[in-house]
Amino acid sequence: MSRLRSTPFAALLGLLVGGCTSPAQTSGSTETPGSSSPVATSNPTGASGSSGTPTPSGTSGSGTKGSGSSGSGSSSGSGSSGSTGTPGTPGQTTATGVALDEDFASAGAQVFPTDNWWNLDVSGWSADSSSASLISKLPDVALHPDFGPPPYGIPYLSVPGSQALRQVTFTESGDESDPGAPGRAGYPIPDEAISTAGYIEDGSDAHLLVIDRDRWLLFETYATRWTSGHWEAGSGAVFNLATNDRRKEGWTSADAAGLAIFPGLVRYDEVYGSGEIKHALRFTLSGVTGHVYPASHDANTGGVLPLGARLRLKTSVNGKNPVDRTANPQMKKILVAMQRYGLILADTGSNMYISGTMDSRWNNDILNPAFGLLRTTDFEVLELGRQH
Repeated sequence: MSRLRSTPFAALLGLLVGGCTSPAQTSGSTETPGSSSPVATSNPTGASGSSGTPTPSGTSGSGTKGSGSSGSGSSSGSGSSGSTGTPGTPGQTTATGVALDEDFASAGAQVFPTDNWWNLDVSGWSADSSSASLISKLPDVALHPDFGPPPYGIPYLSVPGSQALRQVTFTESGDESDPGAPGRAGYPIPDEAISTAGYIEDGSDAHLLVIDRDRWLLFETYATRWTSGHWEAGSGAVFNLATNDRRKEGWTSADAAGLAIFPGLVRYDEVYGSGEIKHALRFTLSGVTGHVYPASHDANTGGVLPLGARLRLKTSVNGKNPVDRTANPQMKKILVAMQRYGLILADTGSNMYISGTMDSRWNNDILNPAFGLLRTTDFEVLELGRQH
């Protein structure tokens, strides 16, 4: 797993549209978020995570795992990635204030401002002039939920503002990683993450997502593990969920595109809550090239779309709305979000795998058939690089 620097996407678009063939679907390659570098020593200019007013909060499918968000196998090297011990219970808060998959939807918590790129209603945006050509060069596959009950998907933790900060040594992308929150070096990783199953993503990507619910800060790490009495990660990023701060141009995050992971996940509390899903969803492709806004970081694995590209589910395919292919109201809610907010390409991985939370409450017998009703050709590419 290594990050490949690529030629800017704009310089390659004409060649790609004119004659590039679509990559074959793969099931094992993942993208390391960044280039090799030493441990970060300072909070870099342009990194997300400046202080702001906290937003109030409340106290995959079966089969092949997607390599974009879940990976395969275990975290390399010695040490624990949090995959042993008694599993955490979604929606419950421990005596120390740590919650797994907290219900932020019922509390009305706003994840990034409403005008953030994740939260924009793009139902009225124009398709890219090369949309049809680009879609034709993508693998025509059925969508797949890259989440479900353990071990599928990406869990998230929430902690109180009093949670002790732990130093993290970055082993791959230290020069593009945040050492911690502004003025408070370290990440609020609870000790339970050392031994509690389901606190860190299973597999080689080993993402750890922690939300300081009092300061409304998001901490994300990649290739996370506890080893020799300390925390290590390939890369890490801090985001202030009350602002639209973007990573410095050229920088990665815990994701290949330099974006936050949490805001793009399909979450149980949103799907089975009373409200709508009002944000775009994270997805992966095996082949990508370069990046466009809102992404900040390149990758080049031989594809036709750049990281940051946004797809939108069509409202009519052969005269019928694809949302109506499922009768399940919760699955319809997910498909409607794909029409209103779209999908954002955030990492390399299995083709058309949609990212979501690891949560024991998911039912694969509901998720898999509903997602399988959609294919790549049911989508269109929106204007590449559009900001608003």
